[in-house]
Amino acid sequence: MSASGARPDFSVIDADGHVIEPPGLWKQYSEQKLWNRLPRPVRDENGLFCYAVGDRLLMRSASRMAMEPRPGESGELRAGGSDPVARLADMDLDGMDVAFLYPTLAFFFPELDDAELHAGLCRAYNRWLADYCKTDPRRLVGIALLPLEDVDESIRELERCAREHGFRGAFARPNPYRGRPLQSPAYDPLFARAAELGVALTVHEGISETLPTLGRERSENPVIQHLMSHPFEQMAACAGLILSGALERHPELRVVFLESGCGWLPYWLERMDGHAQNWRRQLPRLKAKPSEYFRRQCFVSMDPDDACAPAVLAALGDDCVVWASDYPHTDHEFPGAVRSTLEILARAGPGAARAVLEQNPRRLYRL
Repeated sequence: MSASGARPDFSVIDADGHVIEPPGLWKQYSEQKLWNRLPRPVRDENGLFCYAVGDRLLMRSASRMAMEPRPGESGELRAGGSDPVARLADMDLDGMDVAFLYPTLAFFFPELDDAELHAGLCRAYNRWLADYCKTDPRRLVGIALLPLEDVDESIRELERCAREHGFRGAFARPNPYRGRPLQSPAYDPLFARAAELGVALTVHEGISETLPTLGRERSENPVIQHLMSHPFEQMAACAGLILSGALERHPELRVVFLESGCGWLPYWLERMDGHAQNWRRQLPRLKAKPSEYFRRQCFVSMDPDDACAPAVLAALGDDCVVWASDYPHTDHEFPGAVRSTLEILARAGPGAARAVLEQNPRRLYRL
């Protein structure tokens, strides 16, 4: 029994939880040659918490969003983001059995102009995350952070993380890295290696100051930027990977689109199918309908308040949706994320909750 309700008779797997990187990890886990270039916590001209790397400030917009309190809450992030013991206690409190872990600050490293520093920070983050997960490796599982502008270095780091740490995914933002979209053939060696290692390509968006981000030019308000960027960037990445033929070239690669809700997916698959039918001469690499590639290789995450999830499951079936808590960010209620998810999935019929919360993430991450 959890504090937020009765436990179901199956495991609850969080396909997308977050850590909060403590400022000291960069020096502790980085190579000494990088020490004079490491991120340092500062306040910007408006007093907002952010990080400085050289003259560049990172995560100012995200800071405004992350610390915005929910009604009746303080807005303070829970200690479990940095403390694995506290996280395990919170997982027990809310009824989570396993959590797959994604970054917070490190989302913004692709904005750096220093490829050597970016690669070194990825290595440092992955070392720290491995130590975090050692507290209970059955329940805490890492996703490898990769410097995607350097494909060879990304492959080396993914191999190390999979071999030494048991990480189960390769993290990528959907935005272009150095002007190169995620479906670029330059990433084929990385996708091939991920498929060989049995790790998933995990696509997750975040608000950026300088990285190309769909919708950001439409408003300076971070709420509007967040509202637009997450689903729009995921839709672009989904279309790019499928329509470019990347999934045709890598039929064993599994892909998940995270933290953008799931309601966009039925519309997008139908629209892609229609375009592929109407303009099939422009898409010579496709051997099947876009929706068939998605069902074969892809997943999307639902949120704890994703009330449209039952309609998505009715439209697409219950084998391509996983669940994301977003813990410890303040987007959703805590405790109560598992309870609200179970209430929503109860409307989707027998077996839906088990599929979304246990069976699908096991297939995605090959537990």
